[in-house]
Amino acid sequence: MTDFDVLEEKIVQLLNKLKENHLLINQLKAANLELEQASNSMKSQVSELKMENDSLKMANSLLGSKESKAITKRKINSLIKEVDFCIQQLSEVR
Repeated sequence: MTDFDVLEEKIVQLLNKLKENHLLINQLKAANLELEQASNSMKSQVSELKMENDSLKMANSLLGSKESKAITKRKINSLIKEVDFCIQQLSEVR
């Protein structure tokens, strides 16, 4: 085998390796995209579950759950203060 033949064989091997690497990169990009979509879906689901959990906590506290009564009272008082402030501002505008 001549030096040229050896060089040609190595070039062919490198080109094959390059082709394999491109295919692998494309596969990994596709897998990454799928994982990002799944992650976004999970984040959305977690957010929805957190909101649902907060709603259930509020409902439990309104139904008499001992552990959340204080929290609910604070929230209600805060809402009342906000409403009073709004009413006061509306009264001043007239």
